[in-house]
Amino acid sequence: MSQTIAISAQNVIKAFGHGEHAVRALDDVSLDIRKGEFFTLLGPSGCGKTTLLRLIAGFEMPSGGTILLDGADITNLPPNKRPVNTVFQSYALFPHLTVAQNVAFGLEMLGKSKSEVSARVAEMLALVKLDHLAARKTSQLSGGQQQRVALARALAPQPKVLLLDEPLSALDLKLRKEMQIELKRLQLETGITFVFVTHDQEEALTMSDRIGVMSSGHLQQVGSPKEIYTRPRNRFVASFIGETNFLPATREALGYRLDCGIVVQAPASQAQRVTLTIRPEQLRLVPEAEGDVPVKITNLVYFGTDTHCHMSLPDGTEVVARLQSPSDGESGLQVGQGIGLRFLPGALQVLEE
Repeated sequence: MSQTIAISAQNVIKAFGHGEHAVRALDDVSLDIRKGEFFTLLGPSGCGKTTLLRLIAGFEMPSGGTILLDGADITNLPPNKRPVNTVFQSYALFPHLTVAQNVAFGLEMLGKSKSEVSARVAEMLALVKLDHLAARKTSQLSGGQQQRVALARALAPQPKVLLLDEPLSALDLKLRKEMQIELKRLQLETGITFVFVTHDQEEALTMSDRIGVMSSGHLQQVGSPKEIYTRPRNRFVASFIGETNFLPATREALGYRLDCGIVVQAPASQAQRVTLTIRPEQLRLVPEAEGDVPVKITNLVYFGTDTHCHMSLPDGTEVVARLQSPSDGESGLQVGQGIGLRFLPGALQVLEE
């Protein structure tokens, strides 16, 4: 993938309100999004991800900082002067127009010839696999089909960047998973830079080349899905991306002493007081005498393919292990049972407090 930068946000600030009542939705955010990548802004409601998307689109103006597209300053350009398009959560289709007319609309506004519009519409509908529905009104389509029309319409003018504001949130679970795969296919086939906004961690992990995790107007961490999941920078990222366990500990000469008194090994840190984190699938249950830590099972939750085993350490710290369910559904484990907990080598990560 080319490392050329498509979008660069430099020290961007966005405040709503004035004076002491002003609220900073974005607080000195700097971010580079590479050309041709699928980049996801991920975070809870109110974290600033949609605000940043709207600044890139030109629907909002920043209170400070600069936004560049292909190296050119677009900070103060109106939306219609920016080579970007946006797919909204609501799709914003014209219900009285056909599928083909919806896709053609933006091209016609750009003054393209009829032959060029017709060819491009056919190409886009084939891309999203809706060419057989070209003459149907969008009001007669399913939610998934409407979303594909919105994508085709946004891609038709060949924008340099496509912005997607939680476009899958209105779909049911099965269709949402199908569209995750479809969106990634479209991005790879067109080569257009996609900037996707979501609060859904599974969507982010499934589709993204890189993820920017946001909280309270700040970028907490940027990295590949694997980097974000396996090497979270802080407690917020560790807790927001997937499930994890937190083990308070104190650094000593030979390792980290858990609050229950047992010393374990983890990457070096300069901090004296830390939190160790480990994912549930990185824990193994063994006979009590063979474990790194003795635990007591407090609950067993069956999820079909997985069973979540809830346990408590000697000091009362709660941990959860994710175990593959046996074919007969019987794990042989019981609530109240004492057992050993073993950490997979290299799985414990250090979060400085």
